[in-house]
Amino acid sequence: MKHNPDNRSDNVENIQKNIDATIRNIHLADEAIEKSSDKKMKQELGDKNVRRQHALDAMRHEIKDEADHRDSMK
Repeated sequence: MKHNPDNRSDNVENIQKNIDATIRNIHLADEAIEKSSDKKMKQELGDKNVRRQHALDAMRHEIKDEADHRDSMK
């Protein structure tokens, strides 16, 4: 089996797209929470947003690592 080389050239851009999408989803969920009277749905969306915030923290750390790696390769 042939090993594929590690191509990290577009990782920063891909991570940034994921960060942008996650932030957009947080805002949409917040809007749905405000408009809804369904307590169960509000709780579920709130829980998802907590997980999204944790994911954002991890992605921001990862994007910094990738940017540092990219800079070190120049």
